Amino acid sequence: MVIGVDAGGGDRLALAVLVQYRMATTEQMHWVIAPGVRIEQTRRRLARLREEGLIERITLPQAGRRRVWFPTAYGVKVACEWPELRERRPSRTASDPTAVRLAVGHGLTVTETGLAFLQDARRRGDVCRPLDWMTEVHHSIGNGHAVIPDALLYYRHGPSSDGSMLRAFVEVDRATMGPERLAAKLASYARLHSYIPTLPGRRPTMQEPRVEGWRQRYPLFPRLLFVLDGTGPVGIENRISALRAATRELALYAFLREAPVLVAPLTDLLQDGPSAPVWRPVQDPGSRIPWDLSRDT
Repeated sequence: MVIGVDAGGGDRLALAVLVQYRMATTEQMHWVIAPGVRIEQTRRRLARLREEGLIERITLPQAGRRRVWFPTAYGVKVACEWPELRERRPSRTASDPTAVRLAVGHGLTVTETGLAFLQDARRRGDVCRPLDWMTEVHHSIGNGHAVIPDALLYYRHGPSSDGSMLRAFVEVDRATMGPERLAAKLASYARLHSYIPTLPGRRPTMQEPRVEGWRQRYPLFPRLLFVLDGTGPVGIENRISALRAATRELALYAFLREAPVLVAPLTDLLQDGPSAPVWRPVQDPGSRIPWDLSRDT
């Protein structure tokens, strides 16, 4: 008889989530890993992981003095040995308390966005598990440059493997940069869409033609979702207008023809859910559609 085979399952998931998400409040961790139990159990779990040196916390000075949890260097080392995280290489600053404090506004907003998709999937009976939200996945575009989305989302319609799999790059913008700099990200994704890596000393052949690098990871190029926060209605409209203007660039034509690019305010996602028709296509911002529409529609 095997005893206690799943004894560390909850602790393992909690550490894996913090390594993958980079940071989360106690409440966010609770809703991500254990929404069916009392939050006191989540607090005890986090305290135990902290005692073991796997995670640490900072306390925000604002009202309520929220605790923000993040992995220690030891926790990252332990978790990245697991199969589900073996290909993950978190930033070297992921375990630095000062770096976490300085990035907490953006980091917690990214976590909140991922939680919105996770909870929406639970309500709809779709499949989106905690580790299907992957932050800062590196995608090379050559010459030492890379596209690193705030998150990569995996989402499956329906409760079984028969449902359609959706993938999305997610960019969370908190209005800390100008609208034009936000819009410039479209060009980076267009470059990723067309980038063909070269292997030193090898030439492509008819039997082995060169193909875009993203095809080694994805059967279809993931759709691109911009989530806007940190500004009011006027600021949001200005940022959407900048994105719309950028789509007129001829260099983006092939990318925009194949990859849906949608934008929505975070407040709408939190109020109505990501599956609601709150997303605006950057090429037709007067429309409102769900993010998960088929490529054929």
